[in-house]
Parts: sequence; structure tokens; C-alpha cells
Amino acid sequence: MTDTTAQSATSSRNDLAYELDRAHVFHSWSAQGSLKPLVIAGGLGSRVWDFDGRSYLDFSSQLVNVNIGHQHPAVTQAIIEQAGTLATVAPSTANLARGESAKRIVERAPAGFNKVFFTNGGADAIENAIRMARLHTGRDKILSTYRSYHGNTGAAIVATGDWRRIPNEFARGHVHFFGPYLYRSEFWATTPEQESERSLRHLEHVIQSEGPSGIAAVLLESIPGTAGVLVPPPGYLAGVRALCDRYGIQLILDEVMAGFGRTGNWFAFEGYDVTPDLITFAKGVNSGYVPTGGVIISDSIASDFETNVFPGGLTYSGHPLAMASIVAALDAMKNEGIVENAARIGRDVLAPGLAELQAKHKVIGEVRGVGVFWALELVADRETRHPLSGAVMGRIKTELLARNLLPFLAENRIHVVPPCVVTDDEVAEALAIYDEVLSLDLLA
Repeated sequence: MTDTTAQSATSSRNDLAYELDRAHVFHSWSAQGSLKPLVIAGGLGSRVWDFDGRSYLDFSSQLVNVNIGHQHPAVTQAIIEQAGTLATVAPSTANLARGESAKRIVERAPAGFNKVFFTNGGADAIENAIRMARLHTGRDKILSTYRSYHGNTGAAIVATGDWRRIPNEFARGHVHFFGPYLYRSEFWATTPEQESERSLRHLEHVIQSEGPSGIAAVLLESIPGTAGVLVPPPGYLAGVRALCDRYGIQLILDEVMAGFGRTGNWFAFEGYDVTPDLITFAKGVNSGYVPTGGVIISDSIASDFETNVFPGGLTYSGHPLAMASIVAALDAMKNEGIVENAARIGRDVLAPGLAELQAKHKVIGEVRGVGVFWALELVADRETRHPLSGAVMGRIKTELLARNLLPFLAENRIHVVPPCVVTDDEVAEALAIYDEVLSLDLLA
């Protein structure tokens, strides 16, 4: 095959992938007619490419889930080997891969957590955590924040606080409150300590106003992700735990996006002096190689169902291919120091590098984050903190892609969320691209 023929063949595969997508694929959260999806043919580590071989540095981790990087050989091989042995099996059976997966997960959970209920992803992990909390308490209401995203199923989308909840409000028993966000404080706070104290006072007022005896759980992302990588201020999560204890309420911490290495810890809540009652997970547990998720259940809740039937289940709960991928992913993350790499990259490379960008570019109102979980909040004016417009954010995305950086943009923010395996050189490459794009006259 000549070079010209080979180029024509790959280009036609790019074209074919795009044409088939536009003809037949219905995309989430989108007006279908305006979509121009990027064609991705392959990936490795922190990079992906199309059929033409054009490579992109993936600083989105797709949907902030490819923590171990693309095509990690140990994980792909584990899936192949499991498929060759047993590709699927009913969840009512005992399966070695499932047991090994659950064992590795609870080994990383706090003391007093010994059971895992496996789901197909993060949204139905939330659904089942809510169900467990309601059954355990005999109460109904679920409290969650306005700045949150918990998934796109019945209760999960109504627990979500952002705009996506509004056209989908069909589930009952959900109440929202404001969580801490010092940069745009709802409480006129000027310090992290004030924001924490006033946020907690607000939450207690909501609990009292809603009636504590009717509240089953407070549901929080340990670090809200899609809402802006909102790192909790000192004392906040511990304060929520104390309020839950005071009023007999269960605490569900959503670790779907923040868990399994993203923050430089196995779980994001580590270091915040808090232990929840239920922990939801998905995404990073196997980097999305096979759809999976789950609920890590405290012993006090799990014991409810020793003699009582748990009224829930999924055909693909604990699917063998997913379980094999979890075992391989968690083993590789441990053996290769991947969680430690995420912590080091955040502390020594991203934190100072993003601070330098903020000092140079007035459009960056705030930098916040930890590990490989960061956000640049972009503003038209630092004094008023007026968010950068959607049109300008669209131009920024176009310019980043033109420089072969695959970004994650949400509202007026660039989320800097590479895989946990990202290298110093790859971060330097990305920072140079951010710097170049933010130096353009994009507001004109």
C-alpha cells in the first residue's frame, strides 16, 4: 500500500466514524444538530489519537475517569483473560473475580466497611445508596447541594443540584442546600473558616426546617467535581458528619469522580477527619475500561439485610469483565505508585504551574484543586468576578484543540484533570498550551 493509499484509507475511517455517528448516535446533554464530535481511534497513557494519527494530550481523562491512563496493559490483559475464562455470570453466583474485587475495595475503605454492592456505574450507585439510607432509617428525605452532579437516573438526577435536574424532577423527597464555595460565597464569608462555619449553620437551619425526623441522608460529593472542583474548607466535612450524628441522619459521600487516586488519595475524604455511612464509587476504580460502580456499605447498614431482603439488584452487578478490570487496575495503581504520582504531580507540578498562570493572566480568577483534580475559574473582570461568557469559553476550547490538547470545560472553567499517570513533561506541555491560548485576544 502506498503512503497516499494508506492516508486515504485512514482518512476514510475518520470520515466513516464521523458519518456513522452523525447518522445514528444520539448523544447525551446535547442538541443533536449542532454536534461535531471528535473522532478518537486509539489511546495510550495520557494521549489519544484519530485514524490519521493526530494525537491529543488528554487533560480531560475523558469524563475525569481514566485515572490509570489509556490502554494500561495489565488492565486490558486482565479483561482478555477473564473473557477467555468466563465472560458473564449471574450476580447471584459466587465468582472469584468479584470476590477479589470487593476485597481490594474494602481494604482501602475505613474500618467498619466490609461489604460492596456492585452496580453498572455511578448513577445507579447513588440510587442504591439512597435506597439503603431510606431503608436503614425509615425516613424519606435526601439533602444534597445545589452545586453538585450525582448522575442521570431517577433519584440521582433529582439529587443533582445543577440545571440538569430541572427538566427531570420526577423523584420525590429531595431537598437542596448551598455548600461552601468561598470564591462566590452565599454567606458573605471572607475566609475559609467563615465559609465553613456559615455553610454548616445554613445546613443545620435546613435540617431543622425540613424536620430532622424525616431526613434519611445528606448526600455530598467529597469534592464536588463537575460543579467546579470545590475543595471543602477546613472543618466542613467533619461538621456535616457531626450534624448527621446529632440528628440521626446517614452521610453518603459520593466518590464517583474524586475517588481512587484522583486527589492523590485512594478516597478524597481521607484527610478531612470524616467517615461516612455509605460510599459510592465508579469511574476511577477501573478507569472506565468496563462499565461498573458500586456502594461500599458500613457494617451497621449491611447488617440490616442479614435477615431482611434487600429490594434491589442489577443483571450486571459484579460483571466478571468489570471485576477483573478492577482487580488489575487497583493492583497496578498500588504496585506502580500511581496514587502517589497523582499527589506529587498536584503538589510539586500543577499547583505551582497553575499559580504562575494565574499570576500572568488576569482572566484566571481563581485556581483550586488537589492531586490531578484542578479548576481554573475564568472571569471577564477580577474585581467583579463576572464569569467569562459561553462564547469566549467556546473559542478557548477551539484553540486548545487546535494545539492538540483535549480539554475539559464546564461553564466558565477549565478543569485540569489529566490521568493519574501523567508525567512532569506532559504537564509542562499542557501548561505551555494553556499559557499560549490564554495569551490570545479572545475577548475581542
